[in-house]
Amino acid sequence: MSETVTRRRKEVVKNNRWSSIPPGEDEVGRPGALKRFSAMWSSFRRGRKEKGKDPEPPEPLDPIEPQNVSRQHRYVSGQYFFEYLVVVSLKKTRDGSSYEPQITYQFPKRDTMARHQIEEEEKLLKAITLFSFPEGINWAPLTEYHSETFSFVLTGIDGSRKNGYCRRLLPGGKGARPPEAYCIISSLACFGLFSKIFDEVEKRRQISMAMIYPFMQKLREAQFPAPGHTVEIKSFIPESGTEIISLTRPLDSWLEHVNFAILFDCLTDEEVLLVFAAAVLERRIIFVADELGTLSQVIHAVAALLYPFTWQHTFIPIIPEILIDVVMAPTPYLLGVQKRLLHLVCDQSDLMVDLSEKKDKTFIFSMGGESSILPPKLQTEILESLSKRQNASTVEELNRVVSESFLYFFVRTVGHYAPYVKYSHGAQGVFEKRSFYKAINSKTTRHFVKKFIQTQMFDLFIQEVEKQQPGPQQGIFYRKIIEYQEKKKREKKNKH
Repeated sequence: MSETVTRRRKEVVKNNRWSSIPPGEDEVGRPGALKRFSAMWSSFRRGRKEKGKDPEPPEPLDPIEPQNVSRQHRYVSGQYFFEYLVVVSLKKTRDGSSYEPQITYQFPKRDTMARHQIEEEEKLLKAITLFSFPEGINWAPLTEYHSETFSFVLTGIDGSRKNGYCRRLLPGGKGARPPEAYCIISSLACFGLFSKIFDEVEKRRQISMAMIYPFMQKLREAQFPAPGHTVEIKSFIPESGTEIISLTRPLDSWLEHVNFAILFDCLTDEEVLLVFAAAVLERRIIFVADELGTLSQVIHAVAALLYPFTWQHTFIPIIPEILIDVVMAPTPYLLGVQKRLLHLVCDQSDLMVDLSEKKDKTFIFSMGGESSILPPKLQTEILESLSKRQNASTVEELNRVVSESFLYFFVRTVGHYAPYVKYSHGAQGVFEKRSFYKAINSKTTRHFVKKFIQTQMFDLFIQEVEKQQPGPQQGIFYRKIIEYQEKKKREKKNKH
């Protein structure tokens, strides 16, 4: 186990907090942002006591649980679609000079919790307000506002992640008024499915605020569908009667949080390859865009290109202005920054990518060398494979073509790892790193692999393999490895 990984695991016991910064990295190089973040938690706790009561719709009743299945068990098991629905509204500050986001409704409410649980919930809720309106207090009443959907990630001190889905819209009414945000917090990652849920929320919001909660209650009672399956929600709407909303989960569940089309709308194939190369070696990457939805979708897509490996470092699809100091961190990160804050982040990363439609150049800043990270032959193969997405007729097909293009790259470079994990009786496996990369015939591929196996994402991947018992592995990656090995055997046999 590397020293870095050991340190991260020890720090799990330090503090209880929610942020978009993985544990073990948030106290290095950027104390200013975290001090302000900490101060916000304190002010939030005071603010809850001071602010007046906002009128709330009637609280829906929680679903009745079967006697043999506890409510806590269902909550922890991930069977619920979501943990919270939160409405965040912009309220004028006491001096009337600006607006600040405040939670005006929360469903469900937790009435029976220990003190430390209440404190943790308050921190979580405050984080939601922060990421729902990352622009801060720079708001004014509007008469027109194009609703937008985006997502964020909240990382617990234990490394667990909660997904935040947000739909910002202009509430019904006359005259100028500030937008409001509907946020769903879930342990489940499925952007497309939650976007459809928000379509139903927005439709009901145009009728009445009170129409939202019966629908969300029905949703919360339903079980999250298995990959490729559909769940139906019945919901009554005045003048329309009872509607049946069908929510289908993609068959490729590991891609259900991703829409690669957005990534390739913003970048060319060659540019995507350069970003992928920088991410593979865990460089500090900042993405810049005007639209929140573009930022969140592109960063999730880049992280998905790394499958079967997982980005282990700082991951903030949209940085709230108050946390902008995070760009100065010396550790790896994937960050999304609104373009209006560009002047605060110039030259602070290894790679800065402009996703905007109107831009002078895509790479605002680069440390250089991205084009030489990946083996040239494999770069060509990825580009050839990506060209096949032009024939895709659905988002799911496009996602599959793109993901397999990059998955095949990892099969070719490190897919031969299994024989180099040596097991002795009753002991954990040991990965023979030197023998592993020396077994690679191609000089350029071997040069890349020697660098890649030093990354934390590979280190943690191989640690999980070492813990497992010897024998067949499971999952898409291993299936692709077997397919590739069988193909090579056939090719070798045909030569003879």
